[in-house]
Amino acid sequence: MERWKGRVALVTGASVGIGAAVTRALVQQGMRVVGCARNVDKIEKLAAECQSAGYTGTLVPYKCDLSNEEEILSMFSAIKTLHKGVDVCINNAGLAHNEPLLSGKTEGWRNMIDVNILALSICTREAYKSMKERNVDDGHIININSMGGHRLVPSADEHFYCATKYAVTALTEGLRQELRAEKTHIRATCISPGIVETEFAFRHHNSDPEKAAAVYESIKCLKAEDVASAVTFVLGAPPHVQVGDVQMRPVEQVL
Repeated sequence: MERWKGRVALVTGASVGIGAAVTRALVQQGMRVVGCARNVDKIEKLAAECQSAGYTGTLVPYKCDLSNEEEILSMFSAIKTLHKGVDVCINNAGLAHNEPLLSGKTEGWRNMIDVNILALSICTREAYKSMKERNVDDGHIININSMGGHRLVPSADEHFYCATKYAVTALTEGLRQELRAEKTHIRATCISPGIVETEFAFRHHNSDPEKAAAVYESIKCLKAEDVASAVTFVLGAPPHVQVGDVQMRPVEQVL
């Protein structure tokens, strides 16, 4: 990770869960991190904690609604003005709604597409543009995916969400191929965790907190810090090493 000290990373969905853990880990490693979310109160608190801990990096909170392309473009413009550009892009933001294929609401489907697929793709495109215009040839784009992007969970509430994560799997490999065609050494990686104990299940099952709690009580789950460790492992791999897809799940997880 030594070569990343002082470099700029963008982490989407940085306010809680995996995003907050990844943000903390990168600041601890000396990176300048722009952490974005719709609400930056928790990111501002995290920035203060990182400073108090004496971490060598810095955290800059940025308010951005990733379902709005104009806000994403404005964020990248601000990063260019203040920090010259992005060297590492961590596409972490994602969400799920209980909207089955046979009875789900279009609004919920569209929101999952907007955040899980389109926002990820827009951030990827803009991060690559930022790297290319500054002749950055060692950048890294990491998509936080899900085991749901590799196998289908037998639950109607999860099917559309899994479809968006299958898209992330395809988008990451497509990105890798396009980067190779451009003869760049910018790397693309997909990290696909299984069940991680965060606030995710409580947001997903917001009308049934007992069901959400049961998800995390059934087995010993991954922690957000486990995924953050995977991110630093991937970033820390030698520049000639392309880690394409990291699949990680709790030992006790069946699917």
